[in-house]
Amino acid sequence: MPIPITARGAERLRAELQRLKSVDRPAVIQSIKEAREKGDLSENAEYEAARERQGFIEGRIQELEGKLASLQIIDPASVDAGGRIVFGATVELEDLTASERVKYQIVGDDEADIKAGMISVSSPIARALIGKMEGDVVEVVAPGGLREYEIVDVRYV
Repeated sequence: MPIPITARGAERLRAELQRLKSVDRPAVIQSIKEAREKGDLSENAEYEAARERQGFIEGRIQELEGKLASLQIIDPASVDAGGRIVFGATVELEDLTASERVKYQIVGDDEADIKAGMISVSSPIARALIGKMEGDVVEVVAPGGLREYEIVDVRYV
């Protein structure tokens, strides 16, 4: 099943994979080598920590390689959704509950960062917004309770 992601998100995953393979993996291999040279491995905390770190790095490399093989890169600028909110859209909302405006881009799970205004397509608010248009009002059941948002603007950037 394809994993939707923006080009920027895919590039971040590729950069992380490259760093893991070219920087982190060699560094942990060197740490293991140095720890082995200190002798008795049964009570060598440095060796155990390095092996644990190596396991994490190798697991993350496998995870990223699997994801990268199944990505569906979506360019929001090339989407013609007729004003409807779709994956990659940037939306400006009026929070009718708190009387404030917020702006979000709907992105893949791996690139979501609420502080940067990027929400996961599988989040409650994104699920409520998908398919809606400017002027619509949506209700979102959030951890803090029910919230109402009016869609002020929809852009595909």
